[in-house]
Amino acid sequence: MSSTIRITKQFTFEAGHALYGYDGKCKNVHGHSYKLYVTVIGEPCIDADSQKNGMVIDFGDLKKIVNKEIVGVYDHAFLLNKNSGVNYGPDTHQMFSNTIYVNYQPTCENMLIEIVNIMQEHISSDVELSKVSLRETRTSYAEWYATDNQ
Repeated sequence: MSSTIRITKQFTFEAGHALYGYDGKCKNVHGHSYKLYVTVIGEPCIDADSQKNGMVIDFGDLKKIVNKEIVGVYDHAFLLNKNSGVNYGPDTHQMFSNTIYVNYQPTCENMLIEIVNIMQEHISSDVELSKVSLRETRTSYAEWYATDNQ
């Protein structure tokens, strides 16, 4: 008998950003304590001789991927739309040594899309990405579901 299971791991990172051309408070430099939830779906390994017996994916393997490809990149970084360089001046990178210029407006939604794309490149073929949530504040977050994107 096979069973499809979803497992989720939570991660946290701190990052700053500013929204180029925005007409509200978020046009100013500010930061968030992000919470990232990554959910994968698959069937638990049923090989009694495998160290991964009973696992959809080893939480440690998922942690390695997310920490290397996402948390390690974005933690304590300053994200700016690449078009905003003129607005913040040439000294931005000196003031914020971990500045990442992205090809999009660094909203929670667009950051989530970027994270999903990264995860899809690096996740094991034994599982599928099912859901990814990025919580920007205690009360605000964005979600991506594989079922909405087929």
